[in-house]
Amino acid sequence: MAAIDDALRSALRPSAAALEPYDPAFAPVRVNLSANENGLGLPPGVAAELGQALARTATNRYPRPLSDELRQEIALWHGVAPERVCVGNGGDELLFNLFVAFGGAGRTLVDCPPSFSVYRLYAELAETEVVDVPRDPADFSLDEAALVDAARGASVVVVTSPNNPTGNLARPGLVRELCGACPGLVLADEAYMEFADAGQSSEPLLGEFDNLVVLHTFSKAFALAGARVGYVLASPGVVAALNAVRQPYSVNVLSQAAALVCVRRRDEFAPSVELIRRERARVLDGLRRLAGRGVEVWPSQGNFLLLRVPSAHVLWERLRDERSVLVRDFSRAPGLSDCLRATIGTPEENDAFLQAMGELLP
Repeated sequence: MAAIDDALRSALRPSAAALEPYDPAFAPVRVNLSANENGLGLPPGVAAELGQALARTATNRYPRPLSDELRQEIALWHGVAPERVCVGNGGDELLFNLFVAFGGAGRTLVDCPPSFSVYRLYAELAETEVVDVPRDPADFSLDEAALVDAARGASVVVVTSPNNPTGNLARPGLVRELCGACPGLVLADEAYMEFADAGQSSEPLLGEFDNLVVLHTFSKAFALAGARVGYVLASPGVVAALNAVRQPYSVNVLSQAAALVCVRRRDEFAPSVELIRRERARVLDGLRRLAGRGVEVWPSQGNFLLLRVPSAHVLWERLRDERSVLVRDFSRAPGLSDCLRATIGTPEENDAFLQAMGELLP
């Protein structure tokens, strides 16, 4: 990937000058467990109807700017008015728009690292100050009292549930406290909520707090990572603000058509989600059996597991180069020394990962 030379960097706006192009370190491998995708793919019936829907979709016309039909179906699904739904080009666009609309100079984001690095990235691009309330280094639990205290002066508070990359949940009761304390917005990022135990979503609080925003995506449980479709549920005023700053036509016609099929046939994804949950427990058990060889692993409510191993970066390279297994390397990230994150894949992919771990660990 080409670098930004010094002369060009000097022309960048200050909030962008320190950045480098995003590189998730993908590689051509046999088993890719690095991006928290749904390796099981679309259920056969969904895939068939989706193909037909794409074939019927006219590509010579611009998409509906607000994804009206998809927005209506999402609203029916969640039991809210369409005015409370904003569809975006993946969760990333919605996060970026949130900071464009509600961040900026003199505004503050409260983050809980280690968490999804994009929160800080987009906040700083929008010249928003970031205040960290770090998680417990032993189990990555939230410091709830400190978080509520920090929320009292925040423009935006983000809690991720389940948290990426640690897998922890944020209690709906904590989200309630944050909404009551924060004069700005509280974002509950629930991109992985479909893989969590029932009753953990903060969605029921939407009718009580106009400053709550709940984010969902089709990239994980619904196997549409390549289509880039996400959505938020929020008050009509917040949705209107997000629509005011969005790029025109950001969700293309093919993605809208694909997501619409997935919403209407959402129940057909339940077996694959349940299989991933069972596989998560099996892989967790398999990694715990390697504790005597230096492996520490944390339980997770997402479709991934975080583990710590000695010389993690070296192991990451050997998994990739010697076994054609790719996981995510967090070993140099703040608070995640010697940590790797492994997506829960198909049973065969998980077997390959566990076998490679057993063979490569000293």
